[in-house]
Amino acid sequence: MSQTKKVFTEAELEQERKEILNAFKGLLRAAKDRSREDTRMIRKAFDVAVEAHKDMRRKSGEPYIYHPIAVARICAEEMGLGATAITCALLHDTVEDTHITLQDVEDLFGPKVRLIIDGLTKIPEVFDENASIQAENFRKMILTISDDIRVVLIKLADRLHNMRTLGSMRADKQLKIASETKFLYAPLAHRLGLYSIKSELEDLAMMYSESDVYKNIETNLKSTQDVRNRFIRRFVSPIKDALTHEGYVFDIKARTKSISSIWRKMHTKDIPFEEVYDVFAIRIIVDTPQELEKPDCWRIYSIVTDFYQPSPDRLRDWISTPRANGYESLHTTVMSPSGKWVEVQIRSKRMDEIAEKGLAAHYKYKESNSEESKFDRWIAEIRDLLENPDSNAMDFVNEFKANLFSDEIYVFTPKGELRVLPNGSTILDFAYDIHTDIGDKCIGAKVNNRLVPLSYQLLNGDQLEIITSSKQKPNEEWLRFVISARAKQKIKSSLNEERKAIAQDGREILERKFKQHNIKFTSDNIAFLEKFYGMPSGTELYFRIAKGKIDLAKLRDIDCVHGVLQAEKKAPVAKKDKHEKDVYKKVDKKEDVIIIGEDFKNIQYQMARCCNPIPGDEVFGFITINEGIKIHRNNCPNAEHLMSKMNYRCIKARWQSKKLEERIAAIRINGIDNIGLVNRLTEIISKQHNVNMKSISFETEDGIFEGRIKVLVYDTEHLEQLMSKFEQVEGVQRVTRWDTEEEIGN
Repeated sequence: MSQTKKVFTEAELEQERKEILNAFKGLLRAAKDRSREDTRMIRKAFDVAVEAHKDMRRKSGEPYIYHPIAVARICAEEMGLGATAITCALLHDTVEDTHITLQDVEDLFGPKVRLIIDGLTKIPEVFDENASIQAENFRKMILTISDDIRVVLIKLADRLHNMRTLGSMRADKQLKIASETKFLYAPLAHRLGLYSIKSELEDLAMMYSESDVYKNIETNLKSTQDVRNRFIRRFVSPIKDALTHEGYVFDIKARTKSISSIWRKMHTKDIPFEEVYDVFAIRIIVDTPQELEKPDCWRIYSIVTDFYQPSPDRLRDWISTPRANGYESLHTTVMSPSGKWVEVQIRSKRMDEIAEKGLAAHYKYKESNSEESKFDRWIAEIRDLLENPDSNAMDFVNEFKANLFSDEIYVFTPKGELRVLPNGSTILDFAYDIHTDIGDKCIGAKVNNRLVPLSYQLLNGDQLEIITSSKQKPNEEWLRFVISARAKQKIKSSLNEERKAIAQDGREILERKFKQHNIKFTSDNIAFLEKFYGMPSGTELYFRIAKGKIDLAKLRDIDCVHGVLQAEKKAPVAKKDKHEKDVYKKVDKKEDVIIIGEDFKNIQYQMARCCNPIPGDEVFGFITINEGIKIHRNNCPNAEHLMSKMNYRCIKARWQSKKLEERIAAIRINGIDNIGLVNRLTEIISKQHNVNMKSISFETEDGIFEGRIKVLVYDTEHLEQLMSKFEQVEGVQRVTRWDTEEEIGN
């Protein structure tokens, strides 16, 4: 969004007004099942937004009002949300970007709309350099989940439209927004059951962060589309005939996997595109009453497996035990006559709507007298996570992401009650899931009538009985045994309470010592002692005193002048590295560009070890705490983490075009082991002009080898020439560049 300097004629402005009105009419058509009162509220919100944004334009040059209209339409059309959400979507940027205040919003639309708009308004960008504004904003948005989930849904719609129109932004902005989307917003959409939105967010993020890989998979999908369509027609034909004969009302869809999903499979299984067998899935949607859904889905499963052999390892029954976000479906993978595996998803029309529109559909179908749903339990877990609002925003985001986006396991209480926990949960996670008191007093458990320790990792189907003791209490070691956010938060809370009690003892000890030495107990004196002993806070100082880890005998060497402690000798104040602070003063992160090969404001910079960038790679700089600036590749394994959570420490960088300098690159080679193969590879390196080998290692197992070679090359073109020659060697199947070691900037 920016002000435009272009001058428009009256005719052009009139044409724009007509197009804006047409866009609004399209929104009203998308907003189904609305009353006259709803229409009046939406119209009023549109009028307010048009007036507020009248002088504003987006980077693309179009009137800014198109953005809130588009966000509102996503809420109505793709999420199935109602009039209140549509109203808030139209107004979502007014308080942040225009003269309108939250009080104005409340006066015009009431307290509920004000609450939602407040949740959607970003925190002003005045913050500690060591904090992440994205983390703070994400945390603020999540804090509203327990008040009104629509805040998160509208924010997802806002992010989706921003990603759809990201092409008009600067390249470095595109990368940062794409990384943030992939790291936080796509997983959040998945957890809310918005699968199509999640897939689109991931694909759009990949289009900017891994553009070459994205285009390559996109080209492969287009080139194989006709063959795929013919295969699908032949595959579904007998199923259609059988279902019609049985009298079912149904629809069969074939959906191609998202590009990001295909790439994830290629990456995790280390296979090329041609070896991804489940590029598409067949979905059978049956229109049947809710009470007949389960038997009808299993009957259709039986019909499908009459024609095609199922894989016993690939059956997923999410009808009997739906996923935590409400997703219900029956998945199986069957073998087609041509020898290809095909995924088949079987679900009712109701289940399909919940899968497509997530939360809104979940509540539409939820009966008022039904038992608490898994999704409602998830909301309750979020409330538990939010019990400590003073926690560090980055820790909050990490725990939130780790807990909410993990796979699930199903376990049972002694009375047979089903509990859903994150995959990898232990006895302690289960105990805290039952109740905080049970968790705090847990000393072990019986799993399937066998005694196990607190660290035992639960398996699907385990039945547990927790053993408690009134003498038990949490300790620091427990944090290593738990993975759920609820358990971590409860243990930390308990430890903090104990720590505060010990710190209070330490405070009393210090007060007595001060009296002995005739020193006033003032905040200035305490602050001086914190610095003297190198403590981060007063509480930590008191805690260490109580534990006997601080020698208060040094107080004898300190005089008290006007109530402020001063040492006779220079106090050994804990050293604090000023490097990052100094770098921040020198760097303009929006305008500055590091030209690699030239001096940059006398600031040290070096290549990151985790991805070893070489000339030709797209790169960015990252300001570390005490090692200057590290240069990372845009597709470095750590790039998403750095750009999404700490982009305030990222800076643009590019290579100096003329200066040639050798840099390390690492190559991985896979294939079938042949006699003399290593000799042929090393011979290629020795004959390749200006390439020096740093190291080589090969491992062979059952005739299959993997080789890792580090070489010194000038740029990506130089590297690609060498890799191309390796690919021509008989027995070599794949040649890829690999990342050598983990390194997260700090």
